[in-house]
Amino acid sequence: MSNYSKQTNWAQFIPLVTVFFFWGFVAASNDILIPVFQKAFNLSQTESMLVQICFYVAYTVGSLIYMLVSKSLKQDLINKIGYKNGLIVGLLISALGTLLFYPAANMHSFPLMISGLFIVGLGFSLQQIVANPLAIEVGPTETGSQRLTMAGGINNLGTTIGPLIVAFAIFGSASAANTEASIESVKIPYLILGAAFALVALMLKFSSLPAVTPTNTENTDDTTPGEHRTSAFQYPQLVMGMIAIFVYVGVEVSTASNLPAYMEKNLGFETKDVAPYISLYWASMMIGRWTGAVEAFDVNAGFKKILRFLAPYLAFCLFLFVNAIANHDLSPFYVYGFIIIAMIICDILSKGNPARMLLIFSLAGITALVIGMFTTGMVSVYAFTSVGLFCSTLWPCIFALAINGLGKHTNQGSGYLIMMIMGGGIVSFIQGYIADITNIHFSYIVGVICFAYLAFYAIRVSGILKAQGIDLDKVSKGNGH
Repeated sequence: MSNYSKQTNWAQFIPLVTVFFFWGFVAASNDILIPVFQKAFNLSQTESMLVQICFYVAYTVGSLIYMLVSKSLKQDLINKIGYKNGLIVGLLISALGTLLFYPAANMHSFPLMISGLFIVGLGFSLQQIVANPLAIEVGPTETGSQRLTMAGGINNLGTTIGPLIVAFAIFGSASAANTEASIESVKIPYLILGAAFALVALMLKFSSLPAVTPTNTENTDDTTPGEHRTSAFQYPQLVMGMIAIFVYVGVEVSTASNLPAYMEKNLGFETKDVAPYISLYWASMMIGRWTGAVEAFDVNAGFKKILRFLAPYLAFCLFLFVNAIANHDLSPFYVYGFIIIAMIICDILSKGNPARMLLIFSLAGITALVIGMFTTGMVSVYAFTSVGLFCSTLWPCIFALAINGLGKHTNQGSGYLIMMIMGGGIVSFIQGYIADITNIHFSYIVGVICFAYLAFYAIRVSGILKAQGIDLDKVSKGNGH
């Protein structure tokens, strides 16, 4: 893909990354909606997970619609309408979804509420298809990964503050006496969000973002000598990688989605007091990604070692700062600074090898979940929230390993991996069902199984890629979704 600018065009990049913020904001805010809907509509834990089912399956449905439309046009849809228009259409679709919250709240309709979330997710699927390559296109190729890493940081900022803002909009300040939320209180935050979608779409319309998609001029030959495969499905690293993306997004989302119910039913928390811990879980993703992003900086090895310790604590300080603004008590969170050390050690041990990192972080995730399952009180809460630390770098590891060696089938393989984001909804639903027939504490066994597959994939894919003559130490990791 050719770049039309020798330097990053910040006037284009800054409005673009707002969509990355929206993805994180809405995804993490769903974890606040789940307990609110559960009480308002008298839902079981399984039924409440329909929130995540509708939102994450929308990514798959949106991708399938995109593929069908492209096939009917006999050309890629984005190649026809352009980057800018594709992004604008995606934002407007999401804005339409938020409008459903108003009649849904007035009619006290759960199906209409989750239908709104589904439409928001449909819009996000189109935005995902457009925004990632566009972030690379607004500057030179050699710094494209740095821009995507920065965009991922903006995404995690959204996941960190989203639960706090939505909880404030629904319940009021942390010191307020209100502990219950009427379903009508949900509509205003999401109508404001819809207006923000529309406003950004308008900004993009008059921005200098490229209207026409550049032609991809990369070599389309298979990279592995002697390989002439006709489909991406003929590569085992991709097929197994699709399952890996499914269970990775699943454990990432389900761990947070079931945390509010655990803290309320097992530990006696009020719904409004859970928001800081949901924020901490998603901030853990930011902490881990900021640590992983150190490799993107062109600095000497000594300074990189310093940054490995400095970056995660800067992210942690940002979490403390936004919670201080929200008037939450920070004293329960200071101990988390010691837990972050475990993630830093795992990052150092991985030595930048994506397969090794996937294995080490997956084993650490299993350890965190097992500790959470066999302890109670705040120890279990910190163990469950620390899963965010160990999920933080897994998407880029899996993505890089799954598409490596696909040659001309790389774009096709990438599309299949994006479709597997639906695991976020389906695995959450499965864990909710296990919680209903056993208990929430035990239901985290679902996450253990997910991490176990990821550890297996890390070992198996290493052998597959080595057999194809690929040096894993030279595999460049991608970027978080």
